[in-house]
Amino acid sequence: MISSTRWPAETVWEQVFPLLPDFTVEVLPEIDSSNSELMRRARASQHEATLLVAERQTAGRGRMGRVWQSQPGDSLTFSLSLSLTPKDWSGLSLAVGLSLAESLHPDVGLKWPNDLWFQDRKLGGILVEAASMGGRSQVVVGVGLNIRARPADGLNTAPAALTELLPDLTAPACLARLSLPLVQTLLAFEREGFAPLQNRFESRDVLKGRRVHTSDGLLGAALGVSASGALRLQTDTGLQEIHSAEVSVRPFPVEDKFR
Repeated sequence: MISSTRWPAETVWEQVFPLLPDFTVEVLPEIDSSNSELMRRARASQHEATLLVAERQTAGRGRMGRVWQSQPGDSLTFSLSLSLTPKDWSGLSLAVGLSLAESLHPDVGLKWPNDLWFQDRKLGGILVEAASMGGRSQVVVGVGLNIRARPADGLNTAPAALTELLPDLTAPACLARLSLPLVQTLLAFEREGFAPLQNRFESRDVLKGRRVHTSDGLLGAALGVSASGALRLQTDTGLQEIHSAEVSVRPFPVEDKFR
C-alpha cells in the first residue's frame, strides 16, 4: 500500500538533524504499533534516533495495555526513539505532554500522567517505554492524537478532536507543529529533569483542585504535581504522592471541584 498523504518528513528532518545527527523520519501506511516496532529495533541494538509515523495501526497500544484505534486522517500516531541518559526519569511523560499541549493550543489541558484533554474529554495519549541494551538506554515515546471526531463506543472517557480547536488542522500539519519542540523538550529533560517544567505543567493541569479517585482505591483532592512529577493528593489520612504511572486517576464531575 502506498500512501497518498503528503507528510512533511523532509522538513521535520531538516529541523531536527542539527540536534540529532543520526535522525531519520519514516512514514508507514500500516503497522501493528509504531511503539512496538521501535522497541523491537531498540532490542536489536538499533539506536538511531527515529521518528516513525503510522497512518494506520492494527494493534496500537496505550498505557496499561489499552487499545488505541488509528485510522488514516482521523488521528496522528507516531513514535520517537532516541538514546537518553537523564539522572532521573521521573516526570518524562508529563514533559512530553506539556510539549505537545504548548505546541497545539492554549486550551489543551493535561491530565496526569499522560493524557491531553479538552473540556473533560480526551484529545490524546502518550506511551513511554524504554529498553536498556549494551549499557545504553533507548526511550520510545509514542503519541496518539485525535484529529477528527471519533466514536465514543467502548471508551472510558469521551473523545475530543483537535479540529474542534483548529478546524483546518490535518495530521501532517500537526506532526510539523510537534516534532522539533518535542525533541528539544526531551533533550532539555535529559539535562534538567522535570522540575523546571513544574509550573508550566500546573497551568494546564485539569486535575488540580478537583476531587479524584484512583484505580488503587484512593479518594481525595488533587493538589498539583511535585517537582519530580508525582501527583499530590490530599486524602482523609493526609497528603500522598502518587509516583506510579500504572495507577489510573479519574476526576469527579467539574461541579464537585474541591474548595
